Amino acid sequence: LLESELFGHVKGAFTGADQVRKGKFLKADQGSILLDEIGEMDLSVQAKLLRVIQDKEITPVGSDDVLTTDVRVIAATNRDLKKRVAEGTFRQDLYYRLNVVNVDIPPLRKRRSDIPALAVHFLNQFAQKNGRDIKGFSPDAMDALIRYEWEGNVRELSNCIERAVILSRADYISPADLSIVQSGSLTTPGTMDLSNIRLEKVEQTAILSTLESTGGNKSEAARRLGITRKTLLKKLKNYQEQESHEAND
Repeated sequence: LLESELFGHVKGAFTGADQVRKGKFLKADQGSILLDEIGEMDLSVQAKLLRVIQDKEITPVGSDDVLTTDVRVIAATNRDLKKRVAEGTFRQDLYYRLNVVNVDIPPLRKRRSDIPALAVHFLNQFAQKNGRDIKGFSPDAMDALIRYEWEGNVRELSNCIERAVILSRADYISPADLSIVQSGSLTTPGTMDLSNIRLEKVEQTAILSTLESTGGNKSEAARRLGITRKTLLKKLKNYQEQESHEAND
């Protein structure tokens, strides 16, 4: 099924293949394709993926025809691929083909200053999706989000916010709406690494992200943040002055 998804199939290739299907690689021709969780791919499919990357050729499932496609491949994984190569579960030649430009993204708990912006983004996304009018997060709720370890990284944060949006019956997401609070899995302030986070910066990130999500509508941004428009304008003015100071320095 994965081969069919990636490389396509012809009619009658397997039970249920009642029509020709174009695979993702053909659809992405002259473009880019993201292969998430690449470390979980079966060895047999890895061999075919290597062929696509090296020779730009694919063979749909059930066909003898060789088709060409030119695609930029972006692969993501949370596995140690070097270890998998040593274990024999990931092809060494494929590993080196993929590992041309490596971007190492630290876990969310190592970049806590990103959490407010991401939380606001997911809140707006899921509020719109579910037809909910939720203005923002209470200070305690945002504090809980920042303190949590997020072993599941951004996906776990997304799921947490979506659940809170669906279950909340108030104007603001409270700690009681967050599954992470209910599970009792918060990091205590004494053990949390705050070396890379300043509360002022967190607040600024949250405000600017909310403003961006409203298309620059300051009244709506203030409403979502739970502050007055006057307070918002004052904070924005302070940010501009700080930037001007830093530029002059």
